[in-house]
Amino acid sequence: MSRTHLSRLSLSSMFLSALALAAALASPAFAADYTQAAGSTLTFGGKYQGEAFNGRFPGFATTFSFDPANLAGARLDVTIPLATATAGNPDYDGELRGASFFNSGKFPQAHYTATKFRSLGGNKYAADGALSLRGVAKPVTLTFTWTAGAKPVLAGTAVVKRLDFGVGSGDWADTGVIPNEIQVATKVIFQPKPAAAAR
Repeated sequence: MSRTHLSRLSLSSMFLSALALAAALASPAFAADYTQAAGSTLTFGGKYQGEAFNGRFPGFATTFSFDPANLAGARLDVTIPLATATAGNPDYDGELRGASFFNSGKFPQAHYTATKFRSLGGNKYAADGALSLRGVAKPVTLTFTWTAGAKPVLAGTAVVKRLDFGVGSGDWADTGVIPNEIQVATKVIFQPKPAAAAR
């Protein structure tokens, strides 16, 4: 076989390899789709007259499209039923769900959605999203760790400025009684979304 023929074969192989690489790069990379599994939690905490308090939102629901190698395709969606908010005390719960705080009769749900994600190194990420609460939408950043596996886990925290959303009106607006910044924490256990339901 002549050198010219070998050179042509070599060039053809290189051309085919380049085409294959270009096709692979051009192919869209889709994030994996997940739904929330049992055992997930969404909590909030702060201080009332200097004493720590904690509450939770039973019944919240989360969907997540996520692939650490394709953050551009990620999307987080959380629906929070405000009428389920509880601090574990019937007296507090009535006030919490009432007009001065969540006003769940008028605004039954809060909603958090994020489509912009950043890597913070290792398994740490930030989601720059928006929280809609009591008819007001404001940016809120969720920082979280992502633990991969058969049932991956998102464990995250965020700070919500309650007065931005009108939570705690009247006498409750006094930040000496309840600070403006409320800590929110979540641990969401995921399972793959059924193929028929996946986008």
